[in-house]
Amino acid sequence: MKVEVTANNLIKGEVKVLSSKSELHRLLLLSGFAETESEINYFGTLSLDVLATLNCLSAVGVKSEVLENKIKITPLKEKPTENISINCGESGSTLRFIMPVLSALGISYTVSVSGRLNERPLSPLYELMQNGGVSLTEKGKYPLTVKGEFNSTEIEIQGNISSQFISGLLLAFAVSKKGGTVKVLGDFQSKPYVDITVDTIKKFGIEVIENNNTYKVIPTSYLGKTLTAYGDWSNGAFFLSLGAMRGQTKTKGLNISSLQGDKKVLKILKEFGANITENENYITVNHNELNATIIDAKDIPDLIPILSAVASVSNGTTQVINAERLRIKESDRIKSVVEMLNGLGATAIEKPNGIEIIGKEKLTGGKVFAYNDHRIVMSSAILSSVCINPVVIYGAEAVNKSYPDFFKELTKLGFTVKEIK
Repeated sequence: MKVEVTANNLIKGEVKVLSSKSELHRLLLLSGFAETESEINYFGTLSLDVLATLNCLSAVGVKSEVLENKIKITPLKEKPTENISINCGESGSTLRFIMPVLSALGISYTVSVSGRLNERPLSPLYELMQNGGVSLTEKGKYPLTVKGEFNSTEIEIQGNISSQFISGLLLAFAVSKKGGTVKVLGDFQSKPYVDITVDTIKKFGIEVIENNNTYKVIPTSYLGKTLTAYGDWSNGAFFLSLGAMRGQTKTKGLNISSLQGDKKVLKILKEFGANITENENYITVNHNELNATIIDAKDIPDLIPILSAVASVSNGTTQVINAERLRIKESDRIKSVVEMLNGLGATAIEKPNGIEIIGKEKLTGGKVFAYNDHRIVMSSAILSSVCINPVVIYGAEAVNKSYPDFFKELTKLGFTVKEIK
């Protein structure tokens, strides 16, 4: 899908962001293997990534009823005895969570993926599962068939590859009721996502003991719960950043006390010089003169596309550092962010592990190729607010991966979005 996005004269309004997909993945997986039913409250439209997790649970035998703003989960009653087929789509979280979870339960399965997910790393999870008694077909070749029961309960794993592997192992120890310990070694990146996992496990009444980057899940059965997935800071960041760049935005539904690491967007926007007011109902951001800063991507890789957009219209030179892992996201996000910015008239320089961005007052606009990356789509659409000419986005359907109603929300704020044939 190709769309043209133009910012109108007045950019102003309020938006209620959809529920965090990070929270939803974890809540749904734990609900699926509880002893009793659960209800998960959410707001917004469910993204393709969340639907991928629901579809995988359904294939296993978990029943779900998706209602408006509520998902009712009837947990698995009896393990399937035959090999089942699951499809994770393009959802890295779904893949890296569901594999250790199903194997810890002794369920055999064949997993398929799509998009760039088949290029993203599966090590060291693949090797850890092999060492734990699981048989897997050739790594990197999908469909991947997995058999046997994962019986390791003492795991050591490097912390600089993907926090999703760590979360998947902790979820596996929780749902299997066997418990286990994960010790994270070395440079622990994206730790806030593991914090979300631990917090969600605890919400189901399961004890997790954390000490010096070692997590011990205490073995126990657990009951279903009624819980809520709160607003997604990763997606809320687009509207918060828009207010900093132009006009005024009021963003609703974000929990200031959230454990989501991307809540750090507020701190970074303030470092740029954004005018931000917080109260119990809204976060209001008014346009203000912005100045360059240094952005450390270590714990906030998903924020880099939109914060790079903010940097492109900030006085001075912004440095994005510690961004190596952006190269293994939905796109090579160092390369695709630089291409997006330069294609719209900004000045961005690709570095081996980051980006250098020299700010300008206005951008020209132009074409953006999304490379099937939802965050490139949304960032380039927001950038139209500071462009003299429209922004045309090729592959705009990628937005459905995380925010199906994104363009609808933009129109409420004063943008014109039209599909081009």
